[in-house]
Amino acid sequence: MDLPTKPWLCDDRVVVIARQTMTREFWARVFKEERGISPECFAALDEWVDGGCLPNPSIVVLYQSGIVKTDALAEVERLSAQAAGSPVVVVSDNEDPAVIVQMLAQKVRGYVPTSFSLSTAMQAMDLVRAGGTFVPASSLIAAHHAPEEAQTCAPKSNGLFTTRQAAVIDALRRGKPNKIIAYELKMRESTVKVHVRNIMKKLHATNRTQVAYLATQLLEDSGGKGLNGGNREVSMPDTARGGHLKLVCNEVE
Repeated sequence: MDLPTKPWLCDDRVVVIARQTMTREFWARVFKEERGISPECFAALDEWVDGGCLPNPSIVVLYQSGIVKTDALAEVERLSAQAAGSPVVVVSDNEDPAVIVQMLAQKVRGYVPTSFSLSTAMQAMDLVRAGGTFVPASSLIAAHHAPEEAQTCAPKSNGLFTTRQAAVIDALRRGKPNKIIAYELKMRESTVKVHVRNIMKKLHATNRTQVAYLATQLLEDSGGKGLNGGNREVSMPDTARGGHLKLVCNEVE
């Protein structure tokens, strides 16, 4: 990959925000060895703000890992407001195209998945510092096609679940991750996520475990005839609120 860049200067200011000590030390060493820059590292955005904020940094790198979508977006929104005028690059283990698009809406100038090589990550930093924007092309393509694929997969039937959704549910019951489901069903991982969200809405489930439990009960109550027929009521323990989570599946004949 050959990206337009401009030389880093000794007075360039870089801010790295990462919760993990090892991650902060890693990026500090990388910037020093690869670009000759010693970044200012902070464990949280508040720590940077409380310290007076490094004025006009050339780039702000935010490392996010294992953070739920809502918290990740909220953190980026606050950072974008705080670092107004300075380009922000998010390094994250979340490759959900929908999340990436929302990050861009918060004026993030670079999004680097942790699945990328270090060399590519640093070239992305160079590009952003030079005034460009770096986003994985595959993620944008997936974001564009996910709604189309989800719509295309819908069969013309009256069942509670589409044929594709039933296949996804079967895979969820077997404990398979989204990447494996996408490979086996020959669809994009982003499309699998769309199906999972729609399935959870139909089942009034809050997580994949509830989906698997409720789907299993539906299958048992239907005598193994599948997930697309009859009026059935199933319930499962609701540990969050106490009592049981009840679902009535009404089919249109």
